[in-house]
Amino acid sequence: MQNRITKLFNIQYPIVQGGMIWVSGWKLASAVSNAGGLGLIGAGSMYPEVLREHIQKCKKATDKPFGVNVPMLYPDIKKIMDIIVEEGVKIVFTSAGNPKTWTSFLKEKGITVVHVVSSVKFALKAEAAGVDAVVCEGFEAGGHNGREETTTFTLIPMVKEQVKIPVIAAGGIGSGRGMLAAMVLGADGVQIGSRFAATVESSAHDNFKKTIVEVKDGGTQLTLKELAPVRLVKNKFFQEVQELYQQNPTIEELKELLGRARAKRGMFEGNLDDGELEIGQVAGLIHEIKPAQEVLEAIIEEYQQVKKEQLF
Repeated sequence: MQNRITKLFNIQYPIVQGGMIWVSGWKLASAVSNAGGLGLIGAGSMYPEVLREHIQKCKKATDKPFGVNVPMLYPDIKKIMDIIVEEGVKIVFTSAGNPKTWTSFLKEKGITVVHVVSSVKFALKAEAAGVDAVVCEGFEAGGHNGREETTTFTLIPMVKEQVKIPVIAAGGIGSGRGMLAAMVLGADGVQIGSRFAATVESSAHDNFKKTIVEVKDGGTQLTLKELAPVRLVKNKFFQEVQELYQQNPTIEELKELLGRARAKRGMFEGNLDDGELEIGQVAGLIHEIKPAQEVLEAIIEEYQQVKKEQLF
């Protein structure tokens, strides 16, 4: 399955495992890389020295390429970028910020840079900033999302029409059929998050993994748009947010309810009532927790089977 994305990252399959907070540690990243995809360590929930430890463990666990996802809104960004350079990481996915800020710094160090976008406008800005590829994420995706609410099905062909660099589709993709649909729409590869969150190697709490498997269609919703739009499972905390909205809250009141470390409480510590449970709409298609290698193999097998049946 050689194409622009497999060549760019030197991987077997054009599948990237999303770098999710509290879910994507070295175990998951190395498992996906060993299975022929591109594993990403999610730096968003890691202190700089914790990230260093994960990178070092990942290097021992795989001799295949892997990368780090860095949300640029987080503190200690300079330390995180320095550690990435010091540890010899060759692939960085940036998100939640201006791609101009760090792209040239990373490219000068020989690092492949990919930026996550949610609109054509931001895809063009990322291309102008010199990134090697873009991840175009539709609003079906879990976690923090674009304000535009553009779905993956419409976003991919619109971006593909405008940019020359490779396009990776994300949001709502968790199967071989989903991957094929994205590729037919013009994507060069796919980034899959939620499906890999429900794997043996994911660092998510078992309670959260079980919740992912139980989520049905309509079980997640985008909320807290005034702070940073985020797709959450409809649990007790989500209901509290909805109740507060009935009172026309100020941004300060929303921040006060959100507090600190909500995502850690829910996804990493397993508090299903008071935690923030970030997962995508595709959770309705996830029915079991399996090893990452089996997940990736099943996606590729289904992709090839359906492609043959449809004679694409």
